[in-house]
Amino acid sequence: MTATDHAVELVVAGARAASDKKGEQIIAFDVSEQLAITDAFLLVSASNERQVGAIVDAVEDALREVGVKPIRREGQRDGRWVLLDYGEIVVHVQHEEERQFYALERLWRDCPAIALPEDVTRS
Repeated sequence: MTATDHAVELVVAGARAASDKKGEQIIAFDVSEQLAITDAFLLVSASNERQVGAIVDAVEDALREVGVKPIRREGQRDGRWVLLDYGEIVVHVQHEEERQFYALERLWRDCPAIALPEDVTRS
């Protein structure tokens, strides 16, 4: 089983929105074979709490434009790690320190990466 085409479209839309708000280290994983509850994870880093909030807002706006709303949102108050659950995809926007500490990409490294467009910031 692999991520649906719709899930990949949502990942790309979210990644572009995050990149437009200067999100960094943007990567996506197809976790559909490991988790029954979602198809993909999108991971994004931000340098401060304000930027985390701006990225979250941009991702929500972009995904709302393609017709989806988050089922659940967690972590907004602290602004260090915000999780947006859209069912098909889960978006993690993390402060750089949380990203280093929790290292989600190491945890999910056995899952296939989802290719992101060239205009999405990865470094």
